[in-house]
Amino acid sequence: MKIKEYRTQFIQELTPIYDAGEAESFFYLILEEKHQLKRIDLALHPDLVFSEAEIVVWNSISEQLKQEIPVQYLLGKTSFYGLDFEVNENVLIPRPETEELVEWILESQKSKAESQKVKILDIGTGSGCIAISLAKNLPNARVFAIDVSEKALATAQKNAENNSVNVTFINQNILETEDLMQQFDIIVSNPPYVRNLEKEEIKKNVLENEPHLALFVEDNDALIFYKKIAELAQKNLSENGELYFEINQYLGKEMVDLLEKMNFKNIELRKDIYGSDRMVFGKK
Repeated sequence: MKIKEYRTQFIQELTPIYDAGEAESFFYLILEEKHQLKRIDLALHPDLVFSEAEIVVWNSISEQLKQEIPVQYLLGKTSFYGLDFEVNENVLIPRPETEELVEWILESQKSKAESQKVKILDIGTGSGCIAISLAKNLPNARVFAIDVSEKALATAQKNAENNSVNVTFINQNILETEDLMQQFDIIVSNPPYVRNLEKEEIKKNVLENEPHLALFVEDNDALIFYKKIAELAQKNLSENGELYFEINQYLGKEMVDLLEKMNFKNIELRKDIYGSDRMVFGKK
């Protein structure tokens, strides 16, 4: 079958579940990953065909997409801040909003001397996307990353190796940590922050496939991770050290109040590309 004909069939089969634009984006993501072909290749060579064996593979992927398994898990990889990351059921799929958090940190470092060996800690690293992106773009930085999940850390370690960066990964439950035992210039975290009451807003493909350990907190203690990490930051940030969080869009004011009560300075709340309160910063 000609690839362009299969493309039409693939999109039509998925449009009851996804909109046509999303289904088309899936098609080209898979085409590039499985066949190293881009949209332009199909336009320039309209007679390219799939073999019967290739169609069997594509049909299998299509069936899994109909079950709303994320395409990133099916491909085993995704892109974040210009880098490739392996992803699986043990880690969250990195979001574009988190790229904005990385960009904010990198912006803050531009005004500082390149020779400065900044020391960074990423808490709840998951796939390692924040820590690895920072290590890649700040070659003089010493980057550490903590996660409670050994399986997540195994994925993060592999991602660090694949992206040729050195990150020190630590298996640790941050809620049970009293002291980080060293000082950092920057602490960043994208911890679990979705309340159970917000589950109905979460897409089925996320709810049924991504690790709940990395997503959800109890309604009556939604800031549990932020409180703990901010307490540790008070002890383990260097003078004028910087604290960055990705946050629940509905709890921006509460996060600012929390950091104010804990005597952080220069507190700033930022919106993401979708106009939602998504990031907060405080200086020790």
